[in-house]
Amino acid sequence: MSGGVDSSVAAAVCAKQGYDVVGVTLQLYTNDNPSQKKGACCAGQDIYDAKKVAEKVGIKHYVLDYEEQFRSEVINEFADSYANGLTPIPCIRCNEKIKFGDLYETAMQLGASSLITGHYVSNKSINGERGLFRARDMNKDQSYFMFTLKKKQLEYIKFPLGDLTKTDTRKIAKELGLATSDKPESQDICFVQNGSYVNLINTLKPKSNVRGNLIDTTGNIVGEHAGIMNFTIGQRRGIGYVNGEPNYVIDIDHERNNVTIGPKEALAINQIFLKNLNWLGPRIGDDCNKEMPVYVKIRSTSEAVPATIIRNEDHAKVKFRHPEYGVAPGQACVIYESQKSMARVLGGGWIIKDKTQNLN
Repeated sequence: MSGGVDSSVAAAVCAKQGYDVVGVTLQLYTNDNPSQKKGACCAGQDIYDAKKVAEKVGIKHYVLDYEEQFRSEVINEFADSYANGLTPIPCIRCNEKIKFGDLYETAMQLGASSLITGHYVSNKSINGERGLFRARDMNKDQSYFMFTLKKKQLEYIKFPLGDLTKTDTRKIAKELGLATSDKPESQDICFVQNGSYVNLINTLKPKSNVRGNLIDTTGNIVGEHAGIMNFTIGQRRGIGYVNGEPNYVIDIDHERNNVTIGPKEALAINQIFLKNLNWLGPRIGDDCNKEMPVYVKIRSTSEAVPATIIRNEDHAKVKFRHPEYGVAPGQACVIYESQKSMARVLGGGWIIKDKTQNLN
């Protein structure tokens, strides 16, 4: 129970159905200025809200201190990634390492029959095994952030909101008299309290923000930057260079401390490589090293686009039907059976540069 309306309704619905529900809230960080951080989660006011909902529903509620694990597994990796020229997604790491890592193990050790969450995805049985599916409400679908779930975890974790819209969820919350029924959505990165991730990284890694060169696509030095952590692939604003034409961040080389800038067409990518591939799709014989038509999302806010994938154990190569722009190493590529709502999630992996230090 994060303190938001979604997890509140998930808990309340299960309790109403007669299950013996225990609410658990993870304290992940200390919010020193809770009044200045609207729409956060898992700290301060959110813990209080979760407690109020548990009291209203009539279930036990516990707060578990996960600050150390969260700092080690999520915040520190976030800072390390930016310092190495990558663009991380801490929400996926939090799901993988904390919510469906440590908490999953804790729930099993306590003898709970299921772990229930308020995420907008579905978990269904298909051909004798559990599969992960997109939500019915495409505006709320959170499958991009859930691709690291293992098949054995899908046997245990339940998602009661997967077939609901956000409007449905708020309506249920109001009908049940839950205090979180009109609570705003959680936004941005929860632990970046002042809105500047650069300030956070400077605090955690004060020696990592080193000035370097801005170079064009031919390798010519055209300016100076204040540190690679200030940039991400596809960025247009705040580059610090003007030549009368729109410029975008094309590449970030953390070893040479260079940031390459250029025109939008230089961002075009035809294929990408993935590491740590987590395959959730059907087992169909020996289908590794064979080209398979799929749909993929390379960022949480984008639409799924047609592509083909060639898998090789825990790595993969993805070829886009049409060029994609602004593809950033460190982001996730999530693979779907189709681009429709409730489509099956086939898996996903982390976007990397290949051995030549290029995306394609």
